[in-house]
Amino acid sequence: MKNLPRVLSTCLVLVFASGAALTSTGCAGSAKQESTGEYLDNSAMTARVKSAFASDEVVKARTINVETFKGTVQLSGFVDTTAEKARAGNIAANIQGVKEVINNITVK
Repeated sequence: MKNLPRVLSTCLVLVFASGAALTSTGCAGSAKQESTGEYLDNSAMTARVKSAFASDEVVKARTINVETFKGTVQLSGFVDTTAEKARAGNIAANIQGVKEVINNITVK
């Protein structure tokens, strides 16, 4: 019984230390995986690109898919003209935070 407080405190230290180790490594990004902050930033960037497409008169936002990873925006889907494809790429490139645009849109 005399050792119970020592055992409990040791167990608590181990639990907190292992929890801290898990949370500190679980949020870090790598070359192939986004950190939590990067994920949120990229989600916001994707939303801004889609919103810009929706407010544009040339680009048909519903036919273009937008994915963002580490500041690189990838566009895919189908459009009717090369002008619409180019316009979508230019709109995405001008969104704040976008580092690169990969325009894989196919012209029908």
